[in-house]
Amino acid sequence: MEVGTTIATLEEKQPGSPDAKDGAHKPAPNPDAKAKDSKPAPERKRSRNLSEDRRFKLFCGTANRPLADEIARHIGVTVGEAKLQRFADGEVYFQLLENVRGVDVFVVQPTCYPVDQNLVELLIIIDALKRASAARITVVVPYYGYARQDRKDRPRVAISAKLIADLLTTAGANRALFVDLHAAQIQGFFNIPVDHLFASPVLVSYFRELNLPNLIVVSPDAGGVERARFFAQKMGAPLAIVDKRRTDINVAEVMHVVGDVHGKSCLIIDDIIDTAGTLVKTVDALYANGAASVHACASHAIFSGPAIERIAASRLEQVVVTNTVPLREAAQKTPKIKVLSIAGLLGAAIESIHMETSVSTLFS
Repeated sequence: MEVGTTIATLEEKQPGSPDAKDGAHKPAPNPDAKAKDSKPAPERKRSRNLSEDRRFKLFCGTANRPLADEIARHIGVTVGEAKLQRFADGEVYFQLLENVRGVDVFVVQPTCYPVDQNLVELLIIIDALKRASAARITVVVPYYGYARQDRKDRPRVAISAKLIADLLTTAGANRALFVDLHAAQIQGFFNIPVDHLFASPVLVSYFRELNLPNLIVVSPDAGGVERARFFAQKMGAPLAIVDKRRTDINVAEVMHVVGDVHGKSCLIIDDIIDTAGTLVKTVDALYANGAASVHACASHAIFSGPAIERIAASRLEQVVVTNTVPLREAAQKTPKIKVLSIAGLLGAAIESIHMETSVSTLFS
C-alpha cells in the first residue's frame, strides 16, 4: 500500500538506522522555508447573495410554513420544491423535486403540535436529503418538542430530550439550530454542532418601546431565573421570583413571591406557555402582593387545552409571544395576545452558518 511504502521510505532516511550510510545525512529541513513555499488551502467560496448561491437551499415541513416563507423572504430565496403527502393510514411520503447534491441545506420544522407527526416528518425529510447527497443538513427547529423531559426526576422515566437528539443525528442531521431550549444543557445531548438562539432580543426591543413604568421582571419559577435575570439586565429592571410547587404534569400551585412587586409593572418571562395554568396563578399571586399591572411574554406559544380561555379571563394586560409555532385561530383573535416575528433572527443565523461567520452578534 502507498501508506506502507511512505513509512518505509521515511524509516530508511532516519539517522542511526541500520541501512543509513555514514556521512550521508542531509541537514534537517527548515520549517520556516517550508511554510513560505506552501500555499494556503483555497477558501470555499460562497456568494453573499443567497439568491445567487447554487450551494444553498432552504426546505421546510408542514409544521410552520408561514415562518419558513418569511425566513426565505428575509434572506432573499424561495423555499425549495418538494412533494409531501400522506397515505390513508397517515404515513408520510416525501420527495425532493430539486437537485441537492453537494448543497448546504437548511430544513425549518418546529416539533410542535401534533408533536409526533411533525417529528417523524422532519426525520423523513432529513433522510431524503441525506440519500440525495446533500453536502450538509442543518435542522432549524424553532421549538424543540420533548425538551421538558431532560432528566430523570422520577424513577423509571425516559429522558426524551436525549432520545430526540439521537433520532435527529441518526437520521442524518449535520448541524442544529434551536431557539430558547427549555434547558440549555440539551445542547450537550448532541454530538453535532448546535447553535442556540434566544428570542430575547426581539422581546426586549418590543418592551423597551412599550416603556412600562416602574418595571420589574418576574420569573414564574426557580428554573427560569437565569432567563429572567438576563432579560432584567437588558431592561435595566429589578428581578422577582415566584416560588411554585408542581403537584402533577401541567398542574402547579403558586406559593409566594420573592421580591417587592407592590405598585410595580410586572413582566413575567417564560420560555413556554402551554396550558397557561402556571401563568394565570402567577398573575394572581402578583396582584395579591400589590402589583399595579402584569404583562407576560414567552418564546413558544403552545397554548394547549384551555390556555386561550384562561388568558382571556385573566387579569393579564397583554401576552407577547413569538411565531416559533403557528398560533391557533382562537389565539389570533384574542386581543390580549401579541405575536412578534423571529424570522429576521433565524434568517440572520442561517446566513451566518452558511457563510461560516460568527452568530454571537445575534445574542445582543
